[in-house]
Formats: sequence, structure tokens, C-alpha cells
Amino acid sequence: MSAIITLAASAGGLEPLQRIVAAVPIPCRASIFIVMHVGAHDSVLPLILQASTRLPVSHATHDSPIEPSRIYVAPPDRHMRLRDGRIHLDRGPKVHFARPAADPLFISAAEAYGTRVVGVVLSGGDGDGAEGLRIIKEHGGLSLVQHPVEASSPGMPLAAFGADDPDACLPVAQIAERVAALCAEDASLVPAPGA
Repeated sequence: MSAIITLAASAGGLEPLQRIVAAVPIPCRASIFIVMHVGAHDSVLPLILQASTRLPVSHATHDSPIEPSRIYVAPPDRHMRLRDGRIHLDRGPKVHFARPAADPLFISAAEAYGTRVVGVVLSGGDGDGAEGLRIIKEHGGLSLVQHPVEASSPGMPLAAFGADDPDACLPVAQIAERVAALCAEDASLVPAPGA
């Protein structure tokens, strides 16, 4: 069984995302899902990230099957949720003033995939991702947070600490190493913190 890796970023999160996707090995057993606060504006995020990896990167499409060795980016003005092996997009209410938002992705992934889920909160303002990361941990998944001192906008990492005690607070370089390791192995059970 492959890992479901979910990443959330906002202000200051682009460079961390680029470093993380650049570290992902080929082949990659995991499926990777990214939410960045882009609102309803046109987004070239998949093109930007594609320059850092050989994995295919694209905006997610509604009701498409989840496949390993792919990076899915939430499209503008759509929440991205996972269930029944498929991606679901919707224009539900904004969460933390954002659509797309991380919490809908994190919570749906935790409920559908439990211990296979890895949640990562990167640089950004406000508190998006904090509740979702708590739910991921509650369902036995792995919760990682970019160290607030390193984040150019530490609001999201600090909110994640306020909501629950994440499994690890790491600089981006170590998060990238952790994600790369999960992509390279059978992740039917997410490694324990510190493993």
C-alpha cells in the first residue's frame, strides 16, 4: 500500500514545496497532494513545480482515480478531498478564508486512509492545516511541521502546534528527506515518529 502525502502551504511556501518535490525519487510509490492558497486566481503552480521534478505534476480533476508516482495540485477556487480511491473537487464554503484550503484535504485523507497519511504544514499565515493535521495524527498518520523559525510566514506552523503536538518539527531539508523515504518504500504503515 502506498503513502498518501498531503502538503499545505501559503505565503512563503513555494520554495519549500519546490525543495520537497525535487527530493522525491523515481519511481515513487506514494501519491502526493498539494494545497496552496491561490484563491480563484489562475495558477501556474503545477508548471513551476514540474521544473523541480520528473514526476508528473498537474491540477487535480474531479472524480479522477488516485495514482502513485503523481503530484496533484488543488486547482484554483476548489477544495480537494479524497475518498473511495478518487479525487473530489468542490466549491464548498471557504475554510480559514481560503478555497482551496488544507483542512478539507487533510481531514478527508485521514478518514479515508488512516495510518497511510502523512500531513505536512509549511510556511503560511492564518491557521489552515492545523485541525486537519490533528485529525491525521488522531487517525494514526504522521504529522510534520516546518520549523516556525525557518518559515518566512510562521502562522500556519504555529497554529499546528497550538492545535496538537505534531510528530516532528523539522527544517524543510529534513521534511524533504522524510518524504523521499516514504516515496521509496511500501508505506502500508507510516513509520513511527523518530524512525
